[in-house]
Amino acid sequence: MFGPYQKVILHLVELPFAEKALKGLVMELHDSGYKNVAGIEEYFDVQEGFKGIDAALLVGARPRGPGMERKDLLEANAKIFEEQGKALDAHAKKTVKVLVVGNPCNTNALILSSFAPSIPKKNITAMTRLDQMRAVSQISQKTGTPIDKIENIAIWGNHSATQFPDTFFGTVDGKPLREVVNDEAYLNEDFIPKVAKRGAEIISVMGKSSAASAAAAVCEHMHDWWNGNQ
Repeated sequence: MFGPYQKVILHLVELPFAEKALKGLVMELHDSGYKNVAGIEEYFDVQEGFKGIDAALLVGARPRGPGMERKDLLEANAKIFEEQGKALDAHAKKTVKVLVVGNPCNTNALILSSFAPSIPKKNITAMTRLDQMRAVSQISQKTGTPIDKIENIAIWGNHSATQFPDTFFGTVDGKPLREVVNDEAYLNEDFIPKVAKRGAEIISVMGKSSAASAAAAVCEHMHDWWNGNQ
């Protein structure tokens, strides 16, 4: 995530009721033998856990369940991100890079930012990278093209059903995406809602929110932000 040679000290912050789960996670991290993990510290208080940090991956939020829209999560999560924003403002480095993952992530990022006025707005981001990866995956499957040959697909708007996956500047193996796909009905009528509602589709199949793909998007988002994407 931060480069092949960057050592990291993990500050893992959890709620007290999940103490056993956190300890189990720490055991697994130790057993995994990650060469770049220079230390692991456990916290049950964000005020302590956020002290002096360089990057914050805020994955903790009330999970979205079947039939729930992101707006349904707002009330419960507003208090969480208010507390985290205040803690970041008071204790994190002012150069901290913050990635909000917990949904509704755009709104949560805005709430957090309003309670962390000393941290530059540009340093607080919401994870639409998962939507971008979903869009690339759909085009890859549609065209039979490897993922790494598809570029310049953008996501505008919120990480929600109202987003707009933009293919107008996209390329497939260096060629204009829309010319390669050559199916305006698919791109305008099927592709956009497929990407925008992919999270709900996964919940309907699995009974819970995305996990592995969300984790992959976290890594890609922070890697490119930290190191550059070239």
